[in-house]
Amino acid sequence: MIIDCHGHYTTEPKPFTDFRKSQIAAFETGDTMPDFPMISDDQIRETVEANQLKALKDRGADMTIFSPRASGMGHHIGDEAVSMTWTRHCNDMIHRVTQLFPDNFIGVCQLPQNPAAPIANSIAELERCVTELGCVGCNLNPDPTGGMWTGVPLTDRAWYPFFEKMVELDVPAMIHVSGSCNANFHMTGAHYINADTTAFMQFLQGDLFADFPDLRLIIPHGGGAVPYHWGRYRGLADMMGKPPLSEHVMRNVYFDTCVYHQAGIDCLFGVIDVDNILFASEMFGAVKGIDPETGHHFDDTKRYIDALDLSPEDRAKVFEGNARRVYPRLDRSLKARGL
Repeated sequence: MIIDCHGHYTTEPKPFTDFRKSQIAAFETGDTMPDFPMISDDQIRETVEANQLKALKDRGADMTIFSPRASGMGHHIGDEAVSMTWTRHCNDMIHRVTQLFPDNFIGVCQLPQNPAAPIANSIAELERCVTELGCVGCNLNPDPTGGMWTGVPLTDRAWYPFFEKMVELDVPAMIHVSGSCNANFHMTGAHYINADTTAFMQFLQGDLFADFPDLRLIIPHGGGAVPYHWGRYRGLADMMGKPPLSEHVMRNVYFDTCVYHQAGIDCLFGVIDVDNILFASEMFGAVKGIDPETGHHFDDTKRYIDALDLSPEDRAKVFEGNARRVYPRLDRSLKARGL
């Protein structure tokens, strides 16, 4: 079985995206908030079957761990009430996709974060999504300000109530920012990669996993700049008197394979232990075009992994085993189906 751990619902029905535009406009003008539109199952099927589901099958994968559009989370837009309403609708839509296509999609939830709200206020929505909607994890935004970075690091105790609930529910989080409102940082080209790299450095500087040895966090997009600069981070850990990275960080942190060229995948696998790598394509995400050098889609990442000289055992880990280990609720769901 091939499990893609990083997929987004970026092809939502038009009434859904229209609602968001109306919600933002109403907040900005002080008008009455819009009612959520009726969206049929057929509208959802149409947006998924011709897009993510088709690509999933065409590219040889079986299941996607599916979450709301990351750039659309918009935690820096509106107030906490706006974020809560929008988040619940996003998560309910993901649930509907997983109910319509249970063999191919399983849910990961968005959180109702807001720069003015403590992360503890997101616990109730996490619980709802895990216990009622069957989500197997969440997307956690380390910078709900949208590129201004005015909050505290992920290692600060302000995050601890949420981490405690994650451990209790036995779910991991993918560290994933949303849109950028800072003109210095292009959203997918800079802000995303900055956040991935920043999160790793925060984990290196802190001692989060001494307090949460069972916490599991996925850094997407191949770990940002980390694999390319692994020697720098090993050296910084040594200078700071930290244990080796294999003990200090990498017992709890995992990278995905959303790297869109062969040399990048080669670097990732040459540096990071295979037990810490989960197959992913970010379908459909930052890069949707066809690579003129190969004739294949940039985000068809399975091709890059297929080209690696991996043992059958390691290949099985990357494509399936690691995801089932990092997402135990996914593993239990698959076992319940005899998979």
